[in-house]
Amino acid sequence: MPLFSSRLATARAWVDPESLPTYLNAADIAGNAPENVKQLTLNTLGAYGVGNSDCFAYTVGRRIRIVEMNIYKKGEKMTAVVSAEVQACKEMLNGAGTVHGGCLCYLIDNCASFPLVALGILKNTNGVGVSEGMNVLFHAPASIDTCLRLTCTSITLGARVMTSRCEVTDKASGQMIASALLTKMQPPRVPSARL
Repeated sequence: MPLFSSRLATARAWVDPESLPTYLNAADIAGNAPENVKQLTLNTLGAYGVGNSDCFAYTVGRRIRIVEMNIYKKGEKMTAVVSAEVQACKEMLNGAGTVHGGCLCYLIDNCASFPLVALGILKNTNGVGVSEGMNVLFHAPASIDTCLRLTCTSITLGARVMTSRCEVTDKASGQMIASALLTKMQPPRVPSARL
């Protein structure tokens, strides 16, 4: 099995939220999550999820706005719930004029990662990982007039595997557009190069 490498890797992790440049402003995010958790999650979106202007789906990724981030604790279990919004645009549409399923998968992959990143920061572990599997159900089409609301909830955050769920709705009507489960894993570490 080939080892993965990342231009965002540090000695600490595959992608280390604490080492990434500032992206957007966490003060705009509602919810009870600590401000630093909100900002580090945004930074991860900017550097890893969206990337530079020549990266895949950059114009779509730049439209993602995290609007709320909450942390709930029951006994020893912590759960993160993160809501994001994306206004549909021309670059997201298929030939029929509705949001392309592949575009929805890209949005889900990014947004369903947010609660895992947030929990990882709170638990002092890495919640970024790489996507291992995604099960998506498409319920209804979304037009260019749709503001998509993605509500994502952590399920598990283990040392190697982590899972979250995501519901994509039309913000105005509440109609379910898609739902998904995302499973991520920590990639094996690349050995340091020796000079």
